[in-house]
Amino acid sequence: MSQAFHCGFVAIVGRPNVGKSTLANTLIGSKISIVSRKAQTTRHRIHGVLTREHEQFVFVDTPGFQTRHGGAMNRMMNRVVTQALADVDVVLHVVEAGKWSAGDAQLLPLLPKGDKTLLVVNKVDALKDKNAMFAYVSKIMALHPYAAVVPVSALRGVQLENLLGEVAKRLPEGEAMFDTEALTDRSVRFIAAELVREKIFRLVGDELPYGCTVVIEQWEENDKGVRIAACIVVERETHKPILLGTGGAHMKRIASEARQDMEKLLDKSVFLDVYIKVRKGWSDREGALRELGYE
Repeated sequence: MSQAFHCGFVAIVGRPNVGKSTLANTLIGSKISIVSRKAQTTRHRIHGVLTREHEQFVFVDTPGFQTRHGGAMNRMMNRVVTQALADVDVVLHVVEAGKWSAGDAQLLPLLPKGDKTLLVVNKVDALKDKNAMFAYVSKIMALHPYAAVVPVSALRGVQLENLLGEVAKRLPEGEAMFDTEALTDRSVRFIAAELVREKIFRLVGDELPYGCTVVIEQWEENDKGVRIAACIVVERETHKPILLGTGGAHMKRIASEARQDMEKLLDKSVFLDVYIKVRKGWSDREGALRELGYE
């Protein structure tokens, strides 16, 4: 008698910068979520798909739950997190080993109780005092009835097979929702725009406020390659020189590094044109957010 197939949605939630997107990318084996050390790096709900012989995991990488800042952007991101928690079969609450903050605690009332929620302690490789792990985990377990605890290092791939085993036990029986070769439900255009935004965050994230986004305005593909025009939308004229840098050096580097990642993604040559437009106050207007592709 053949083994039954199981398939379900798995939300990856946590405060900003605990490694949620790195975990999603490593589990799936492909970069579908951008990564940086800045809050607001992930702004959308992104589905990543991992299909094995008897299971299909549909991981939902969510924005970091925001408690420090208001505004339409952060309200939108928190709605994405709350909705994901309501819609999934398993929840992975990701925390950083040895660190617990008000941002972590703020999520606890939203987490499902029972057998649905797992505590994932990430970055265990960076924890200097390994003996402190038991006390740290015991403190968190006293705050919420997690079904299981799995210490991992998403960056180094440590204990991820054990994590998948714990998740697989909790997936409902059912047919696969995606083709076996699928890695994400997001389009390559979406991922290309996110790759540009990642380079912006990494290069000028300390200088540029979070009022920037990226829109793909042109995509022409043929046998020779892809010609892409990416528009960086900012909120103020003063943001433009920050992005450009001296002699345009920042913009050249952003475009060059994004183009290299796009070529890996698409496995063909990419001709990338990146430019800037100013749209005042877009990040604090829900109508503008929807126009620019936010949920």
